[in-house]
Amino acid sequence: MKKIVSLLIIVLLSSCKEDKKTTKMQDSIQSKTTKILHTLNPSDFEKKIDGKMTKFYTLTNANGIEVTFTNYGQRLITLYVPDRNGNFTDVVLGPDKLEGFMEPGGAFFGATIGRYGNRIAKGQFELKGKKYSLVGNNNGNHLHGGTKGFNAIVWDVDTHSDNSIVFSRTSPDMEEGYPGNLKVIVSYELTDDNELKISYHASTDKTTIVNLTHHSFFNLAGESSGNVNEHIMMINADAFTPVDEGLIPTGEIRKVENTPFDFRTPKPIGLEIDTDTEQLNYGNGYDHNYVLNSAPVDKEGNVLAAKVIEPESGRTLEVYTNEPGVQFYSGNFLNGTFIGKSKKAYKSRGSFCLETQHFPDSPNNSDFPSTVLEPGEKYYSTCIYKFGVVK
Repeated sequence: MKKIVSLLIIVLLSSCKEDKKTTKMQDSIQSKTTKILHTLNPSDFEKKIDGKMTKFYTLTNANGIEVTFTNYGQRLITLYVPDRNGNFTDVVLGPDKLEGFMEPGGAFFGATIGRYGNRIAKGQFELKGKKYSLVGNNNGNHLHGGTKGFNAIVWDVDTHSDNSIVFSRTSPDMEEGYPGNLKVIVSYELTDDNELKISYHASTDKTTIVNLTHHSFFNLAGESSGNVNEHIMMINADAFTPVDEGLIPTGEIRKVENTPFDFRTPKPIGLEIDTDTEQLNYGNGYDHNYVLNSAPVDKEGNVLAAKVIEPESGRTLEVYTNEPGVQFYSGNFLNGTFIGKSKKAYKSRGSFCLETQHFPDSPNNSDFPSTVLEPGEKYYSTCIYKFGVVK
């Protein structure tokens, strides 16, 4: 195992050199295809909710990667990517029918989160001298937009092509307690470089706060394939934001050096996850925001936030963003009660999430990057999930 990990670390640290090889390998794996990889029934995702119809959408690229969506919460349902031998597997968790997203354990699978991703302490914040109260839907704190956040809304589909889809809606003033009519446009593009590029745009007519993110639960060995402890993780961050017992940031920015939170050098997710420390005990594992470094960046100036490799399949995932943080969640609160697409229970640590974002509870921490959006300003955020393989 030590020899395997050492080899994988070398591979991860040379990711820039690997990109061209990965693209060529993907091209050789499979040329453009129209083969349907998912086994879902699209009609199981069609339903009238709040007077609007939900539908099922598919994206593909020239290398055979396939992504499916529903406009209910603009959720990513399936994501099929190849392993080193060209075998395609679905690498995201979720239900096989629309109703599964409405179950208590399925609320966030694959969804766009808003208006505010992550937590706001006690559901309260102040803007320009006015106090606002949000729903306390997580132990008295506000989580992921409230009881009916963006994940529980039927979105409009503006355009849909073979490799892209654009969703939009206007969140009305005071929806879930947030001020301002917020117009939101979110686009997904599946490129032939095996990137799923997510772009968020928003504008408001009243001063408000915004922090949008994507919440897919990944397992690069395949959905329902067991825990992710052996996935090799690199997070490009020298610091993280410690939390209290309610998983609310304390306001401190703490160095990762000499802690289990240090993923600057790639290591298995499970290597130190059960270390008896206050921070890991609070989250029952990793559920923390990382303060991203400013380099390296891609050709568009987006920072490499993280890279993950699954040793057995050889699948890799790189995450790029223009955001200052990324939330690493190791699936600690999955408890085996939710049955997924493969008719298997989703158990603790059976997936990981990498949610690009501004920091949790930023409205109540003046030292954190601001999430305030003013009228006339344009909100823009991007997250790129890039898939590849290593031999």
